[in-house]
Amino acid sequence: MERAYIKNLGLDYDYDLLDTRKKTDAIVLHHTGNPTDDDLSANEINRSHQAQGWTCIGYHYVIRKDGTIEEGRPHWTVGAHAYGENSHTIGIHFSGNFEIGEPTAAQIESAAMLLANLCTDYGLPIDRDHILGHRELMPTDCPGENLFSQIDIIVGKANFYAGN
Repeated sequence: MERAYIKNLGLDYDYDLLDTRKKTDAIVLHHTGNPTDDDLSANEINRSHQAQGWTCIGYHYVIRKDGTIEEGRPHWTVGAHAYGENSHTIGIHFSGNFEIGEPTAAQIESAAMLLANLCTDYGLPIDRDHILGHRELMPTDCPGENLFSQIDIIVGKANFYAGN
């Protein structure tokens, strides 16, 4: 199986303040949800989350509009992306507001490959029981209707990538 390229930006934070995730049984998809359909980097999100008093970016991965996957919080740590569900999930952030904009084709393809890799690495089935939109865990518009409506397509593509 082809591996997704994940760009390490060398984010600045104290790794000693992060906890190790003891189990992984789901992956949660998010969007930025800012008033504009922006393309925030993991660095920008990290600075914003730290300004709110967090140790670092809450998401494990950020998928930019051009399809670049950026490393956020280390994949083995407890995230800060879905209140009450962080101890057992991986958070993937898509840059953009998908209530007003559409995820790009590059974002969809990169997400599918990343999901194929993560589900394989963690022994998770590549299905809708294990790949969730944030709104399926709590009342929120996240990951935006225009991304949420494409999760089935992304899961299908992830299954294709896992089979190759």
